[in-house]
Amino acid sequence: MREAENIQAVERLRVGERSSGMALGIDWLGFIFWPKSSRYVSAVPEYLPTKAKRIGVFVDAEIEDVLQHVEDYGLDAVQLHGKESPEYIRTLAASLLRRGGVSIIKAISVSTRNDIATYRDYEGIVDYLLFDTKCKTMGGSGEHFDWSVLEAYDGETPFLLSGGIGPDDAERVKDFHHEKCIGIDLNSRFETAPALKDASKLETFIKKIRI
Repeated sequence: MREAENIQAVERLRVGERSSGMALGIDWLGFIFWPKSSRYVSAVPEYLPTKAKRIGVFVDAEIEDVLQHVEDYGLDAVQLHGKESPEYIRTLAASLLRRGGVSIIKAISVSTRNDIATYRDYEGIVDYLLFDTKCKTMGGSGEHFDWSVLEAYDGETPFLLSGGIGPDDAERVKDFHHEKCIGIDLNSRFETAPALKDASKLETFIKKIRI
């Protein structure tokens, strides 16, 4: 996300209610801080979410750069989408802990069952994993991967399901089951332009997967 009005429109999405009475909608909103991305956020938007959590996406960034963005944007979590090593993440986690305990998400690019095993390098040092399609770009390709390979995931870290999920994938999402899957990542296939989301498409899709 990048545009203030678009951020507000997506954050306002409320589709039905949970049994607790809380509205169903978008839980996390992402801000990409990788300069090579077409969705790069170069300046703080005039509006930042107050109900949804703020997630900063980084690719092999210097730790000081990550920490500065956490401060400037009031991030609730950082998503690492590069080749960040376990040692890098331990150092970052220690710094984030001193700043109030920001969560860490590590993205893992997946094509085959063998790719799943990469998670073992990060077990116990990240809060969440995100399984995305292996591609030439750093995510946002709009391409699927075979979700059945996630049967090979036997770790304890909760994960988000990603990989080109689009408006026509509601049934596919509903048919996917894994006890450690806590949510789905919706991005490029719900855009009208890079970093500009179609709120009506998101609302329709959320309704379909909640039925």
